[in-house]
Amino acid sequence: MWEMAKQRDAYGEALVELGRERDDIVVVGADLCGSCRVTNFGDEFPERMFNTGIAEQNMTGVSAGLALSGKTVFSSTFAVFATGRAYDQVRQSIAYPELDVKIVSTHAGITVGGDGASHQMLEDIALMRVLPNMKVVAPADYHESRKATFAVSENEGPFYLRMGRSSVPIVTEEETSFEIGEASVLKEGSDVTLIGTGIMVSECLKAAEMLNKQEDIDARVLNMSTIKPLDEKSIVKSAKETGGIVTAEEHVVSQGMGSGIAQVLSESDYHVPMKRVGIPNVFGESGESDELMEKYGLTAEHIVESAHDVLERR
Repeated sequence: MWEMAKQRDAYGEALVELGRERDDIVVVGADLCGSCRVTNFGDEFPERMFNTGIAEQNMTGVSAGLALSGKTVFSSTFAVFATGRAYDQVRQSIAYPELDVKIVSTHAGITVGGDGASHQMLEDIALMRVLPNMKVVAPADYHESRKATFAVSENEGPFYLRMGRSSVPIVTEEETSFEIGEASVLKEGSDVTLIGTGIMVSECLKAAEMLNKQEDIDARVLNMSTIKPLDEKSIVKSAKETGGIVTAEEHVVSQGMGSGIAQVLSESDYHVPMKRVGIPNVFGESGESDELMEKYGLTAEHIVESAHDVLERR
C-alpha cells in the first residue's frame, strides 16, 4: 500500500520555505486560511499575509493589486469559491492583464465528501483552462504539490493550481522531476495508455496492475499534472506506440483534461480509440469520499472497464 498524505499540507509547507527565500511572496486568503494550510505562512510573515474574510471577489481584486505592485501572489480558498464565485474577477483582473497571481485551490472534486454538491467543485478545470493566459496544474500527490508550488512561483503569470481535501496516495518520489507542461511516465507499457491527473493518477496505476495480473495487458501510465499547456508530444507518442488512450480525472467528463486530450488527438495523425473516465454532467451529493468515487465511476475498476472498451475497438 502507498503512504497517504494531504496535498494541501505540502502546499503550506512549501509556502513557508518560499517566504524565507523571497520577500516578494505574499499570500491572500478568504477566511479559510487554516483549511488551505496557509496560516503558518501568516504566523511567520504576518506583514505578507492578507485575509479578506468571506469575500472571494475582493480577495481576487486584492491579489491583482498586489501583483501590480511587484509581488508574486498566492491566492487561496476552496475550489468552488476560487473559480466559481470569483470568475469575473479572475478573468478581468488576473487572466486578461496576465498578472503574477497563483490561484491555489483546495477541496476540489467529489472527494470533498460530506460537504455535498454546493462545495464539490467539478467544473473548475473547464473554467480555468478556457481562459487565455491561464495555466492549469493538478498535481498527483504530496511530493508533486510541493514541487508544483515552487514551480509556479518561478514561472511568471497566472496559474490555477488544483488540490483536494483528503489524503491521497504518494505515487511519486521526492527526487522525481517535475516540469510545467511535461507529462511523466510512471509505468511503461505497450498495449494501452492510461492518462491520469490529480488523485486519478493512483487509480490509473492500480488499474494498470489489475490489467497486468488478470489478463497480461501491458498498460502505460502517464501522469498529466499540467492540464494547460498539455504535453502534446507525449500524448501523440503514446497514441502511436500503444494504439489506445484512457483518460481519468476527478472532474466532469466534459471540457476537462480528457476533452483536451481528445482535441489533441483529433488534430494528429493518430486517431486511436479513446475513452474518458470522469464524472457525468451532474452535480454531486453528500457522502463518504470512497463511496462517491465508486458511485461516480472514479475507481481503478472503471478504468479497467474503459481499457477493455478501447482494446475491443482498436
